[in-house]
Formats: sequence, structure tokens, C-alpha cells
Amino acid sequence: MGMGMNLDNIRVVLVGPLYGGNVGSVCRAMANMGLTDLVLVQPRNLNMEEARMMACHATDILDERTELDSLAEAVADCRAVMGTTARMGLYRQHARTPRDWARKALRVAATGNVALVFGREDKGLDNEELSLCTQIIQIPTSDEYSSINLAQAVLICCYEIFVESETYEPPEEKSQEAPSFLREIMFGLWRQSLLDTGFMKLDKADHMMQGLRRILTRGKLTEDDVHILMGMARQASWAARGKAEAAEKAESD
Repeated sequence: MGMGMNLDNIRVVLVGPLYGGNVGSVCRAMANMGLTDLVLVQPRNLNMEEARMMACHATDILDERTELDSLAEAVADCRAVMGTTARMGLYRQHARTPRDWARKALRVAATGNVALVFGREDKGLDNEELSLCTQIIQIPTSDEYSSINLAQAVLICCYEIFVESETYEPPEEKSQEAPSFLREIMFGLWRQSLLDTGFMKLDKADHMMQGLRRILTRGKLTEDDVHILMGMARQASWAARGKAEAAEKAESD
């Protein structure tokens, strides 16, 4: 089973959430990252209309949520329980970042459930709740302000797991990287164009072209890129020559 399939075994647990808008936003964040299992522990009079609005197109996750009375019950069947904290201190010193724990989460999820546990918006998880956690997650933040919105914290943790799962496949360039002979034709055209437009003089041409080569070869140049740059060089040369011919004709007249 590929790691992408393991996302089904990752559960998001919200302990004592206060605001329906945050719960809805968590549903949206989960849907963005391919997670569907949401458990609420002792939710407190949530505004479900607000939750539904903020969930946007992820209302199915909201509707299929489980509500339980204790964190112990919510994680009873989980092989790994990863709790988040913004504070340091006793029992929190082995905290690591979401990225550090992402591979572990997926490895455990290959054979069983993993819980990502998030505490209350106002005071997080208490020590008793943290004692149920097998791993502690701390999201790196500025020292000036370490408190992160609940839904944003969920999104960051789920994002790291999603990326590590290799489910996402970045788009590939349709055009192949340009071969050397095509790049050399392009540089020849640009050399002539920069001379035609008066951007550089012949005695400085070699020096200037070295600079242009450095600029244009720092990144990947595809065949399509090179053809566009060649077209620009040809057009600039054509315009410069036309202007020069018009000026010569005007002088002879």
C-alpha cells in the first residue's frame, strides 16, 4: 500500500473546540489535504451554522464527524497519538515539528490509526491530555507570538503529512530542456540584436554576452523558452534595422 493510501487512517481530534467557524475551517483544511476522519471531544455549544459556512465544500466531513466525551475514548484505537502544543515545559521537551513527525505518522498509519490532537483555542491541551500523546508536535513560530489559529494549525500539520505521502504530483513541463545547439543559435541572435539596437558596442560584445549567458542559464531553459527568446531577438533586430534604414533614407532625401 502506498503512503498516499495511509491518509485514510489519520484522524483529526479537536478537544473542547469553542467556535463553530474554526471547526468548519478545520473540515476545509482536512479536505484540502485528503483527510476525512474528524472527532470532536466535548465541543462547547458550537455555532453549527457558522461551521457549515466556513466548511465551504467540506460539509460532508462536518456531517460525518464523531462527538465523544473524552480524549481517551477518541484515541483508544490509535497506535500513535500526536498532540500539539504552543508551550514548552515538563512533558513537552521532546516536541518536534510537524515535518519531523510526518513520516512517522504515515509509517504508523500503514498498519493502524494515527490521531492528530489539537487543544482548545484558549488554553490548548492540559498535561493529563498530553500524557495520552505518544508524540508532541510544536509548530515553529515567531517568539513574538506563538499562538496559532486552530484551523491554521490543523492545516500546517495535515499539509506536512500530505506532502510526505507523495500523493501530490507537481505538473511537469511539456517542453523539454533546450539542447546546447539551440541555445547557441539563441545567443547568436541575441548578440546580433544587442548590436543592432545599440545596447552594446562590438568591442564590449563578448563581455556583455558572458553576462547574458549567466542570466539565461541560471534556471531551466526549455525549447519553448528558447524559441520565444529567439523571436524577441529577431523582432528587436528587425525593428532596429528598419529604424536605421528610415534614418538613412531621410538623410539622403
